[in-house]
Amino acid sequence: MSVDLATRWRGVAAEDAEVITAPVNAMLRGRSRRLLSSLMRPHVRALLGATALIVGFDIASMAGPLMVQQAIDRGIPALTRHHDYWPLGLTVLGLVLAGAVQASTDYGFTYVTGRVGQDVLLDLRQRVFDHFQYLSIAFHERYTSGRVTSRLTSDVEAISDLLMDGLQVLAWAALTILTVAGILVWSDPVLAGVVFVAAPFVAVLARWFRRESVKAYRATRETIALVIVHFVESLGGIRAVQAFRREPRNQEIFAALNDAYRGATQRSIRLVAVFGPGVKAMGNATLAGVLLVGAIRVEHGRITVGVLAAFILYLRRFLDPILDLSQFYTLFQAAAAALEKLSGVLEEEPTVPEPTPGSATLLTSAQGRLDFDDVTFGYRDHPVLHHIDLHIPAGQTVALVGETGAGKTTLARLMSRFYDPTSGSVRLDGTDLRSIPRDVLRRHVVMVTQESFLFSRSVADNIRFGRPGATDEEVRRAATAVGAHQFILSMPGGYAASVGKRGSRLSAGQRQLISFARAFLADPEVLILDEATASLDIPSERLVQRALLTLLRDRTAVIIAHRLTTVEIADRVIVVSDGRVVEDGPPPELLSRPSRYRQLHQAWADSLV
Repeated sequence: MSVDLATRWRGVAAEDAEVITAPVNAMLRGRSRRLLSSLMRPHVRALLGATALIVGFDIASMAGPLMVQQAIDRGIPALTRHHDYWPLGLTVLGLVLAGAVQASTDYGFTYVTGRVGQDVLLDLRQRVFDHFQYLSIAFHERYTSGRVTSRLTSDVEAISDLLMDGLQVLAWAALTILTVAGILVWSDPVLAGVVFVAAPFVAVLARWFRRESVKAYRATRETIALVIVHFVESLGGIRAVQAFRREPRNQEIFAALNDAYRGATQRSIRLVAVFGPGVKAMGNATLAGVLLVGAIRVEHGRITVGVLAAFILYLRRFLDPILDLSQFYTLFQAAAAALEKLSGVLEEEPTVPEPTPGSATLLTSAQGRLDFDDVTFGYRDHPVLHHIDLHIPAGQTVALVGETGAGKTTLARLMSRFYDPTSGSVRLDGTDLRSIPRDVLRRHVVMVTQESFLFSRSVADNIRFGRPGATDEEVRRAATAVGAHQFILSMPGGYAASVGKRGSRLSAGQRQLISFARAFLADPEVLILDEATASLDIPSERLVQRALLTLLRDRTAVIIAHRLTTVEIADRVIVVSDGRVVEDGPPPELLSRPSRYRQLHQAWADSLV
């Protein structure tokens, strides 16, 4: 992959990379810690119970080598010398009971932590999904679809791995290391000293592994993020990809990104391949030293054979958790980075905030009057609208026309409160939109866009999208009103038929009629149509025009259209140019004299010839 290509694609995931570069020991500070605390707080009792269970498991597991010692030092001699089965029998019974306690506590710990983990993940996914839905349009326009998908998939899965596997490993390994270290010193300080001689070497190896694994993990997360972004965006724009024969180039990019991901993963594997065998080699060297020193001490009567055997068994239990902790560290890195990114998303504030309870105005009904008072607006540092004063009476149908980029859609977005003006105010029936709660405003103001987005559900579900509680009869009446009933009945399954992905089983005109039926059923006082007929052919446009007459009746309507046939049904035309209203009047009046609208109309008419 070329340097330019790598730089360009890394720019897509720049924010994720910034999180990954943060020191791991700082990742659970601030917002990440607050998020984790809020997720865990409802499960404190369950976690305390899990702690008691893992302590019971550890105590039971530590009993095994001690009983082996008793069997060697007392049980077997009693059996061979005096034919006394009781000491050995009691030891065997103790081992069986310890095994039963281990099994039951292990089951309980796994069950409790598994249940808590799933509850936490359920809560987290719900929070993230809800928050994504309520974030402003401005956020979704800058946050790529690949990153959205990554938040709800790979990031949540990373936290899932930590909760389902990592916590159990950490709790068992940490408790085992501390307990075994104490038992080793208690059993024989001299042999314990032999073990602790190797500790600095293990610590150096572990520190090296930690440092290098951070780098390897960073590279892995960067490359997989790029793979996800490219994959999602390529398939999301598959029509454009195939139309412009982009497949070979996209495949080339994907192959380069995929190969980079493979290389990063292989580096991580090599680190594990060095660390694991390194710890085992040091463990075997330590075991050899313990056997040598232990044999000498047995020979001199300082310890018994049983003590040496138990010590060796404990030594194996001391080294194994160190390897498990390295696995936990990898899981922790993934979960910490994921938690930081998710907490960052959850702390994103809508640029169009809800009004505070004390300032909210609940409109139980609306007439539909819209007013722009000295409205100025810009996207970031780019000004779009300049000091707009516009007043639309209730029940009037207004057409917004102008050249591409003039500011028509921006006006519509301000009416729908997808954005707030930089200065000035937009009011509905005299009430500033910023003081109307979102769910109330959406009942009174509905916007239908050019894309006519349909969901992969039935026709009826798509029509009742804005009113989930609407009856089947109400759905049919809405479809009939806009002229969609007949073509729906002709589909296999009728209203129960699936529209396919994004309405792929329907024509552009049919999708638009379904959108109109959806808007008709929602029955808003203000309806905004943003290029609603732009993608239609002439027959489909005529069909939709008839539906418009029904849809716009008895409500305030704002129509944005380049095709000026749609404008003919308007009571009033507003011409927008360079973010300013330059003309305003009835269509016949503007056509009867030299005007900007007349020029636009003539240019459109000439384009039809």
